Amino acid sequence: MKTYDLIVIGSGAAGMIAGIKAARAGKSVLLLEQQEKLGPKLKATGGGRCNLTNTLDNIDFMNSFGRNGRFMMEAINSFDYKDLMNFFKEIGVETHIPDGFRVFPITHSSSTIIKALEDELIRVGVEVRCNTKAETLLYEDEVIVGVETLDEKFLSPNVVVATGGLGYPMLGANGDGFTFAKKLGHKVTDLYPAMLPLISKEKWVASCKADTIAKAELRIDLPKAKKLKAVGDLIFTSKGVRGPVVLDFSREITPYLEKYGEVPILINMIRGKNEEEVRAHINSEIKSNPDSTILENISSLVPQSVANELCILCEVDTSKKFKDINGQNRDKLIKYLVATPLTIIDHVGFKQAMITRGGISLKEINPKTMQSKIIKGLYFCGEVVDLDGPCGGYNLQWSFSSGNLAGQLLDF
Repeated sequence: MKTYDLIVIGSGAAGMIAGIKAARAGKSVLLLEQQEKLGPKLKATGGGRCNLTNTLDNIDFMNSFGRNGRFMMEAINSFDYKDLMNFFKEIGVETHIPDGFRVFPITHSSSTIIKALEDELIRVGVEVRCNTKAETLLYEDEVIVGVETLDEKFLSPNVVVATGGLGYPMLGANGDGFTFAKKLGHKVTDLYPAMLPLISKEKWVASCKADTIAKAELRIDLPKAKKLKAVGDLIFTSKGVRGPVVLDFSREITPYLEKYGEVPILINMIRGKNEEEVRAHINSEIKSNPDSTILENISSLVPQSVANELCILCEVDTSKKFKDINGQNRDKLIKYLVATPLTIIDHVGFKQAMITRGGISLKEINPKTMQSKIIKGLYFCGEVVDLDGPCGGYNLQWSFSSGNLAGQLLDF
């Protein structure tokens, strides 16, 4: 049995940078990856374009993760987006910020990132074994001693678990990290799919699937969730909704969906305008074109397909003029423009979930080192822990930052 200073399980962003950092410090490192190639999920990040991080300051970045965000203070302060960009520059990858916020490799290809990380792993002497699945974590007297696969045992006083969550099982996600943690006495919070399309009860959405709603505002129409909202581009599908705002907000919806079976949401598709502003807008349209129909009036606010479906929902004759519509129906139409009701009844599951909401309890991990408070020498980083953020490079930055911290083996 061979002995190493560190064994890393998983070759995502967190696992690879943990291995690199430890090897740069002179540690002998073994990296185990169950798939045929390194970085399988990293390859799919950002649709293959690999949005590495973003330019938010550290405080705002942490706040974007919600109430658990402050846990990452040590990790982010030690390795923020500037450090990440410098790290990639060191290993031959130039990055840029085309929209002033999101950071990409200039190639806009995740393959560039994976190749650079793989080359650096080799350069610093990390032993990489693909097609090798860790089956069991070995420990004695609450101290980690190694890892066992189907064929052999590897000894080490340090093990980094960077196995990711449950999203995209075709890329190797199987929840092994959660299983390891539970067997060693760690608590794993409830797990939900996040960053995924949602399915609605209403069928009218299928008539609007060719249109994108810019800067739509989503809210959950439940008493305990009134303060939750998200803003971004929304796309109707044949079965529901998707788009950046849906991917961001799905992490809030899926837990309620499991609890209640369906979740009512309200969508403002008119850039946050209220009822009074809508009336003023329509009156202005009428003044400009006195012969315009209500469909033409509403289509100046939302795409015509959406305008038509809202009129049908509110029993409004699209060929009539605004002033000729029944007052009650006219008021309902304006209300629906400001807050279109939609009922979420399902989602596409972990098979298309980009991330997992929930994970290993943060209370049992030292935020200054990422080491377990239960088992000495055991480290967790990346998506396997109970931290998840919105779209836009947040989760990948967290993976790199936490992997960087874990790979320093500060308690070794």
